Amino acid sequence: MNTWKNTVPYQTFRLIDHTNKQTFYNEPFTALTSFAIDDALATSVSNRQSLPIVRLWVHPKTVVLGIPDSRLPYVEDGVMFLKQHGFHVIVRNSGGLAVALDEGVLNITLIFPNGKQTSIHQCYGAMVDFVRYMLSDLTGAIEAREIVGSYCPGDYDLSIGGKKFAGIAQRRVRDGIAIQIYLDVEGNAQQRATLVKRFYDHSIKGEKTSFAFPHVQPEVMASLSELLGIPLTVADMKERATQTITDLAGNITDRSMSLTEWDVFVKRCKQMQKRNEKIARIY
Repeated sequence: MNTWKNTVPYQTFRLIDHTNKQTFYNEPFTALTSFAIDDALATSVSNRQSLPIVRLWVHPKTVVLGIPDSRLPYVEDGVMFLKQHGFHVIVRNSGGLAVALDEGVLNITLIFPNGKQTSIHQCYGAMVDFVRYMLSDLTGAIEAREIVGSYCPGDYDLSIGGKKFAGIAQRRVRDGIAIQIYLDVEGNAQQRATLVKRFYDHSIKGEKTSFAFPHVQPEVMASLSELLGIPLTVADMKERATQTITDLAGNITDRSMSLTEWDVFVKRCKQMQKRNEKIARIY
């Protein structure tokens, strides 16, 4: 836990639970909304107008694309395929590539200040420590290394026995850091991976690309429930996340978004909508 202690030495966190949201200020609560919220909260933390934050969020049947994915040679065909199968599609503003979300995937965002003094690797390491602590009574076998053949591969893929169950991304907003992780908790992980694989099949069609997109192999991905042989649920993991931040920090406060945060959210949401204009036009 040394990376956590050295990187996130805060004793009080705001806990924001958006896992059961269907609307947000009378608008549909989508993954686009979530990325704009994280930006607004990171801005608030950067300006020292907010305590550090843990935000929990879930979105049904959504594929979140990375910026490189939006430049695939036949991305319109790939997005059409996803939408025909009932998936909402957005392009995010943080790093990484395509990720599949649904009700069995819990997303956690850790937001804290001092981005100028904190390295990217320290932030990834802190999230790895957080997840290892959260599951420490169930397993000591979590590895942080790239899982070749997974979707959105990276050096800090989390896996057990060579099968990936989580991926981490981060975004810097001024001096605020937002570290985002998806945790594949329950459901059919290989089915999610097959969906992303087929998205790439439709979007690339065998053409050479300047960017090295993953050759997704569904068999290298699994849910925590599958890996641990325990019927874990997103509700279980929410409780574990809450207990973990209580144990590591000491105090939790529950405060909704302020008017200042709301104003920034509106601006960031418009930026996300502009980023997604091309995707939104595909039917």
